[in-house]
Amino acid sequence: MDPAEFQSSPDAVGMSRRRLLGAAACGLVLPAALPRLAGAEVPARLLAGGASLTAQGAAVQRALHQIIDLPRVFDDPLAVAMLGADAAPSLQAAADRPSPGLRAYIAMRSRHAEDRLAEAVRRGVHQYVLLGAGLDSFACRNPHPGLRVFEVDHPATQQWKRRRLADAGIAAPVSMNFVPVDFESQRLDRQLTLHGFRFDKPAFFSMLGVVIYISEEALEQTLRVVAACAPGSGLTFSFTLPAHRLGDAARAARERSMAAVAKLGEPWITFLEPEALPSRLHAAGFSAVELLDGEAGNRLYFAGRSDGLRLAGSAQMATAWI
Repeated sequence: MDPAEFQSSPDAVGMSRRRLLGAAACGLVLPAALPRLAGAEVPARLLAGGASLTAQGAAVQRALHQIIDLPRVFDDPLAVAMLGADAAPSLQAAADRPSPGLRAYIAMRSRHAEDRLAEAVRRGVHQYVLLGAGLDSFACRNPHPGLRVFEVDHPATQQWKRRRLADAGIAAPVSMNFVPVDFESQRLDRQLTLHGFRFDKPAFFSMLGVVIYISEEALEQTLRVVAACAPGSGLTFSFTLPAHRLGDAARAARERSMAAVAKLGEPWITFLEPEALPSRLHAAGFSAVELLDGEAGNRLYFAGRSDGLRLAGSAQMATAWI
């Protein structure tokens, strides 16, 4: 899950709580509570078949957006069901925390990625790769005939997702391809090829809530893998500003969040300056670069809302085309 340096008033939190409880009272079936694994070390958890805690957190925020935010910025009819049969406590806890900005960011980045994907499909792309897919449900509601979807993630996280799909009775379509990659020992390009991906055909990639957790070297290698695809390919990804670009309150909130996720074994590593991204992406092999900051994202996706749901200034997206 990307940065949590977002604040809201107690009144807003109370409104979210009331709206969630009201939805439940109207007969909404909420899914299963995600296990609390605070303090568990990531390597041991993944080796044991557990899932990334940040992937779980992002899934909860996507589901909560479907319940308490109207109109929705991002429609995902499977988000709640994919959490499981008893997740009401996790959703209620998320509704009680003052983090509408984080929820807005997670909803926006999914919507923006799928908007850019639709543009790629119009350009003739028939392959979509989700890097760090987590519980993203796009592959199971893919509206684009002929589009093959490749989900790249750690093997343990993918096992968790398969269990979630089976428990929810959601069938994986034939266009959905799981690509398990342990980045410590396996190459992304080789694993994609082994699972039927064609580098000689254009493709679109998304990388949401991932950059902050990987090294600069790993980011550079990933950019070059994408840039090796056929002309017409593209990539969209979320990223986070360095601390010196934040105000005092946002910086303090980030430090608290960084300490919390570091204890869970998923520390934030990489922060990017947007002004330096175009030249970096051009050097990696991309020809066109588009940046979306929080202000532009609010104009595009949150204008005219009466509930105050908005992005914080640190919300950032980049899209690049070959």
